[in-house]
Amino acid sequence: MIPASFDYFRPSTIEEAVDVLAGAGEEAKVLAGGHSLLPLLRLRLAYPTALVDVGRVAGLRGVSDRGDHVLIGATTTHDEVVRSPIVREHCPLVALATATVADPAVRHRGTFGGSLAHADPAGDLPAVALALDMVLEVRSPAGERAIPAAGFFLDYLESALAPGEILTGVRVPKLGPGWGFHYEKFHRTAQAWATVGVAAAVRQSNGTVEEVRVGLTNMGSTPVRATAVEEAARGVEAGQNGGLRRAAEQAAEGTDPPADLHAQPDYRMHLARVLTHRALLSASAHRSPAT
Repeated sequence: MIPASFDYFRPSTIEEAVDVLAGAGEEAKVLAGGHSLLPLLRLRLAYPTALVDVGRVAGLRGVSDRGDHVLIGATTTHDEVVRSPIVREHCPLVALATATVADPAVRHRGTFGGSLAHADPAGDLPAVALALDMVLEVRSPAGERAIPAAGFFLDYLESALAPGEILTGVRVPKLGPGWGFHYEKFHRTAQAWATVGVAAAVRQSNGTVEEVRVGLTNMGSTPVRATAVEEAARGVEAGQNGGLRRAAEQAAEGTDPPADLHAQPDYRMHLARVLTHRALLSASAHRSPAT
């Protein structure tokens, strides 16, 4: 299907992009890699009056170490994130999850910021953002603001980005030593959306689980933080399979998974429990050295 007509702009600086977006009206959309937006245009599920292409805007691409956090530019491609030594060292969960996004062709064009701004609960990265307490940096004619991931995803394909705002970067906190990470994903084919996904981070001390963070993919209209699992796993012996399994049984609590051609809600709840157990075990087994 052919998309509806729209105006097209390609600014070269962030200042120009902000001005163009503000002048294009509330129905304008930001275009980066295009792997989320273009299919919606072709199916006429989105009718933007204008596209503002930020793919060549200087300063929006790259990964940098900022001391207590890693800053990932909004237009950094998935492949660049996966290959970044900084990401691999300081936020390995991001690298693990990003490596599962679609296929190599998509990862070479799709962008890290675009996946988050699209706010699809079936995407792999929103749940990771929630689990790691990422902070999203946005800019508009009114200035800059920072939005915690916990308040960024509002509903299905709906984020806290206001009209005229552009996502410029994502802060990923460094969790430090003693943490282990894993992303467990069930999908029908290698390039498909996750039927269910689980992002897990586990901190151990003296053989005991001290802290757990779990984000769920495709278990509601937004990514879900599995707080019941986090509370139940705290204090469990790290190698105790039974304790982690009992904690994982709480994974579906408070979720509202969708029904579609791939799975019904009860099956997704079952998957959430099974995958959370696997993710907790793997995260417990692979951790950075404590200091």
